[in-house]
Amino acid sequence: MRAGPQVYSIAAHRGFADALVAGLIPRYREDGFGLARLTLLLPSRRAVRAVTEAFVRASGGALMLPRMAVVGDLDLDETLGPLVDPLPDDAGGDIPPAVDPTLRLLILADLLRIEVASETPDHVPGEAALLRLARGVAETIDRLLVEEVTPERLLDPAVIGLVGDLAEHWKDSTRLFAKVLYRWRAELDERGACDAPERRNRLLRALARRWRETPPAHPVVAAGVTSAAPAVAHLLRCVADLPGGAIILPDLDLALDQEVWDALGHAGAPADDGAVFGRGDIVTHPQYHLKLLLNRMGIARDEVQAWHRAGPSAAPPARSRAISNLFLPPVASAIWARLPSEDRSLAGVRIMTSAHPGEESLAIAALVRRALEQPERRVALVTPDRGLAERVIGHLQRWNVGADDSAGRPLPQTAAGRLLLALAECWAERAAPVPLIALLGHPLVRAGEGRALWLDRVRRLDLALRGPRPGPGLDGVGEALQRARYLERDLIAWWESATALLAPLLAHAEPLPLADALAHLVEAAERLCGEAIWAEADGRALAAFVEDWSGAAGDARLAGVLVDPAELPALLRDAIDQVAVRPPYGGHSRLAIYGLLEARMNRADLVICAGLNEGTWPTAPSADPVLAPAVLRALGIPGPDFRIGLAAHDFAAALGSPEVVLSHALRDAAGPAVPSRFLLRIRAMLGQSIQTETAAIEWASALDQADPVPHSPRPRPMPSAEQRRVDIAATALDRLRGDPYQFYASAILRLSSLDPLDADPTPAWRGTAVHAILEAWHKAGAPPGQLIVLAREALDAMSAHPLMRALWTPRLIEALEWIEEEQARLAGEGRTVAAFEQWGDITVRGVKIKGRADRIDRLPDGTLAIVDYKTGSPPSPTMVAEGFALQLGLIGLIAERDGFANLHGKARRFEYWSLSRRRDGSGFGWCREPVHDGKGRSGVLRDEFLPLTDDYLHDALDRWILGSEPFTARLNPNLPGYSDYDQLMRLDEWQGREGEGA
Repeated sequence: MRAGPQVYSIAAHRGFADALVAGLIPRYREDGFGLARLTLLLPSRRAVRAVTEAFVRASGGALMLPRMAVVGDLDLDETLGPLVDPLPDDAGGDIPPAVDPTLRLLILADLLRIEVASETPDHVPGEAALLRLARGVAETIDRLLVEEVTPERLLDPAVIGLVGDLAEHWKDSTRLFAKVLYRWRAELDERGACDAPERRNRLLRALARRWRETPPAHPVVAAGVTSAAPAVAHLLRCVADLPGGAIILPDLDLALDQEVWDALGHAGAPADDGAVFGRGDIVTHPQYHLKLLLNRMGIARDEVQAWHRAGPSAAPPARSRAISNLFLPPVASAIWARLPSEDRSLAGVRIMTSAHPGEESLAIAALVRRALEQPERRVALVTPDRGLAERVIGHLQRWNVGADDSAGRPLPQTAAGRLLLALAECWAERAAPVPLIALLGHPLVRAGEGRALWLDRVRRLDLALRGPRPGPGLDGVGEALQRARYLERDLIAWWESATALLAPLLAHAEPLPLADALAHLVEAAERLCGEAIWAEADGRALAAFVEDWSGAAGDARLAGVLVDPAELPALLRDAIDQVAVRPPYGGHSRLAIYGLLEARMNRADLVICAGLNEGTWPTAPSADPVLAPAVLRALGIPGPDFRIGLAAHDFAAALGSPEVVLSHALRDAAGPAVPSRFLLRIRAMLGQSIQTETAAIEWASALDQADPVPHSPRPRPMPSAEQRRVDIAATALDRLRGDPYQFYASAILRLSSLDPLDADPTPAWRGTAVHAILEAWHKAGAPPGQLIVLAREALDAMSAHPLMRALWTPRLIEALEWIEEEQARLAGEGRTVAAFEQWGDITVRGVKIKGRADRIDRLPDGTLAIVDYKTGSPPSPTMVAEGFALQLGLIGLIAERDGFANLHGKARRFEYWSLSRRRDGSGFGWCREPVHDGKGRSGVLRDEFLPLTDDYLHDALDRWILGSEPFTARLNPNLPGYSDYDQLMRLDEWQGREGEGA
């Protein structure tokens, strides 16, 4: 072992975790407890898991593992919290405890509220928005603390001058951040606490000081730690100088030309303008953060040695040379044209190009399935796209291959997390239909023996609530149930029992403390689900979340902070989205699915790098939401492009595997996708020698390929004579003649379309509402001036969308005013209302013809006027003449043949009263007859209208009801009509084909 700092590098082609263990075992394993005396410092808990698995693979039997401690990682989230054991009083006794991160977030939100209210008291964001802003402030504070930037640096004249040159929004943001930061520091001093990154910095520096003064009795090795934070770099330098100590870095390129290494930039050394990260630094290079670490450790690259062992899944050494050349900076990459083939060989690396993410995920699943057929072959899928990983997991289930995503699932995507959000949404929206049905039908609600009966009731409640939203709260749902058709008593009884479960939660409508809100949600969840909500891994994660947030929200500092229930869904969704539920062991033992963080230090025989599109890998750089990039650079904080270099390092490490497939799709959900810059580099360097993966794409295409299915012909159902004999409604004769199939589906099959839950009022629904208003007016005796009053009462009770009400109400009121004026005028002429909203029927050749008259008036001469209210435009006279608008005529026939009780007379007038805009644009409300007395250019003569209607009725009876003609779909394709049954008749499959559309 040479003198000086002991720093090693494991090349990309060797496989870090396995090569590390292969060297540690012979180096530190002694008789007895030699390896167990070793302290191994690792970057993250995920790295601890990876190294533990590597020890298991390498041991071949029983083995006492070294003591492993977590000291930091590149990602800030991995550095939070206590990372080493507490130090004795002489080393770290003056270090205050770390403040709880949730409590910190809530206090920062409160401080933001105070500052915003002091400047713009009328524009204070809600609690959810404040917490979102507080999370950005907390992340910025952490970035400053990791780089050991004190708040006083913000008052540096150079920084203040720089802020003065920024845009106004950056000035306001910086000023707000500085105020909140100083208030927060005062809060910490009062509590005798500190931020977790600051505590970590102090602990690591105290630990380094103690080890320098009193070296540990047993060896210490830091492996895979690449965080360049000053405190971490200080500790690593101490470890490198310890007797028996060593630093082992992943993928440090020892063969990179010195000129290229120097071209990467200052990397921690102050530039001419004093900035730590100069403008010329190539921070996107995968070696940049390692150079930064070495500089802060005070170690030159030529002092680093190559690690002496390789893992069992090592690739050829030429792979590392090719990776080094692949990431050469732009100027240096000009040597690609002169490189010998062995220095740019990526044998074993293939590129797979898919048409879209669906094909990509299926092709990856096929690759994994084929690789697992080979004994002892390990496969890893590495992707930052969690949606792609989920699709691959789903495809693997067709072969009963279990796969666990080690990155975990966000808590909102689990059953327990969705239940909490469903409860919050139901509370916030006062039991609106969509969140209510989603909550009551949740898999955890009433799980167990009575689940089937519970779901049956939920489905019936779903049917009863279809259409526009009922009134707010549980009472509004109950009233909607009372109005529902085909209502059974058992549903009412069930709803009363369900109301008892939800009423305690919905009883709280006013703002309340967050801790109380969480307590109410937990109580409601347990009433609905019992202990099942906490039973599984996601339930335990939810329990930990609730306990954490309830405890923090109960702090005395936050006693006066109230949360509106309407804000809870957004607040909780943002909060629990930060919680990942890690899967338990149980997937395939030779298959792993990693995110970029999880993939570090792991290796497999086949590595599939998926989602290699720009914006996904690497992710698009996002600026700090609080401080401007120029301010961060002046403070010595890496810019957003720094993470591109980290992603490049992850990619380079994955390329070191023996066999690699690089997968990307030509398009994503938003449109055409741009391949990752890393893929473009590979294509540029390899040119025509690049290897492609096409077999997996062919497998994916063949997996779901089926024989062509013949096109569906135009439906022409032929029901039996008995099935044909159904009643004909006055509104259905038009449908029978225009599109017999729709009549068949509606009247014979008795199928009807369902409105969506919480739907905006449809034209049919608005028509029903208008009819109800007019019916109430006529029942009251049509008193002058009361129609508008009744209409406004009905509109106020309507739960329609405010925009729809705002647009529709003035039009409706003006049209109703016209009806009231017209009614008064007609009454003055001696015309009276004889019937309104009345059902009647007649029997023609054994078939019942039935209809509901909107209104029938008695004219002064004793004849009848048939009135049909229309909220839209009425049918044209041409449609009436052709027999496709016969409702007025059928109502007239029923009236003349005494089909309405206590109503006799000859029908003489046939009027459409439309509430739509008049043709001349002068207002709303007008009357038109589809018949004429010999002067009209279109339509039907008045005296011929009822006989013509009777002829059309008998024609329909002869052809379809009593005859044998098929109920052909779209018999008159150019006729406007309903589209409720287009999917049932498979319209898109046959319409427009030759011979089918005519």
